Amino acid sequence: MAGKKGVRHVVTMTCTECKERNYLTEKNRRNDSTRMELNKFCQRCRKHTLHREAR
Repeated sequence: MAGKKGVRHVVTMTCTECKERNYLTEKNRRNDSTRMELNKFCQRCRKHTLHREAR
């Protein structure tokens, strides 16, 4: 399946407080063209914080 180009792309999630890149996830750019924002656990801050998509 290597080399197959699809609509889904891998994005990196960055903590808004400590700016550490903690998570990798996929999103469908055709359906959602804006930046993702999710509340995730940051291991560096040791609490749940807002994580935004990094570009």
